[in-house]
Amino acid sequence: MAAKDVKLTKLAECAGCGAKVGAGELAKLLSDIKVRKNPNLLVGFDKADDAAVYKVTDDIALVETIDFFPPIADDPYTYGAIAAANALSDVYAMGGEPKVALNVMAVPEDMPSEVVHEILRGGYDKVYEAGANIVGGHSIYDSEPKYGLAVSGFVNPSKMYTNSGAHAGDVLILTKALGVGVITTAVKANMATAEEIDAAESSMMTLNRYARDIMVNFDVHAVTDVTGFSLMGHLLEMCQGADLAAEINVDGPEFLSPHVFELARLGILPAGMYRNRHYAEKYVEATGIARERVDVLFCPETSGGLLIAVAPEDADALLSALCADEQVSSARVVGRMTEYEESTQDAKRIRLVQG
Repeated sequence: MAAKDVKLTKLAECAGCGAKVGAGELAKLLSDIKVRKNPNLLVGFDKADDAAVYKVTDDIALVETIDFFPPIADDPYTYGAIAAANALSDVYAMGGEPKVALNVMAVPEDMPSEVVHEILRGGYDKVYEAGANIVGGHSIYDSEPKYGLAVSGFVNPSKMYTNSGAHAGDVLILTKALGVGVITTAVKANMATAEEIDAAESSMMTLNRYARDIMVNFDVHAVTDVTGFSLMGHLLEMCQGADLAAEINVDGPEFLSPHVFELARLGILPAGMYRNRHYAEKYVEATGIARERVDVLFCPETSGGLLIAVAPEDADALLSALCADEQVSSARVVGRMTEYEESTQDAKRIRLVQG
């Protein structure tokens, strides 16, 4: 196999975070596994949060995460950079700073060495941009390529964010445009334009470091990154963790292309969208909202933006600061957190509105 003949996305059944096990299935798999109690374990897997956090001293906690997936781009360097940015994002979502990372890689035995090298180089460059270091890793042979990182970072425990700390009235800001899941699916069907592919890849390669470095200066109560479980799935975890509800304006987010809605109408949707819908749809009220708009909100995102719940008095200043940074100029207010009125058994956690 020559390097020029390798089309990475053709070697994978699912692309990027669309390959994640669905949230509902994951909950079942973990349901009877208990987290060992430890006063220093501030966040474990039982919290459905972005990373684990272990307190080392009163001022330092270790943030641990791992993320890897099949190819989301045909260019090996781009794929490596996207996978690294996605893995680093979980540390930023906790308010932390990545320090060291380990490669996690699976490649076919006949994959050209220059392709493997370029994947690794993409990952190394993105980790160095984050101010961290790759210090080793582990690789195996597999018929389907996979790449990602195990990342360790630090955060001050008193300044740590979780996905469950939101307050009623908080404004919700999303720092990246949506539509990656639709566009990367359209690539497989040769229905995405070159401009759309460039926009999606550029967004996925952008570190959430820049949003993190800005948001720590404001009264932020909760953060999560929007990846495989979609905006709806990750927001649902935020609502359930805080025992609140949310209202989302479907016109609020920026979208990578207006074409994503036409593609969604045509059924150009990743398999992960259906898993996310199956899990979260019963919690979402979408009366009067076009089906394709709702579908896009349930689509998995790869290396998506941070969803930030910020005190309303700080929301305008935070948004202005984000949009003033070229790396985070797609940030938008997308909704707000509200009280959860559990008046009926099927009370919804998320209400979608338009306009």
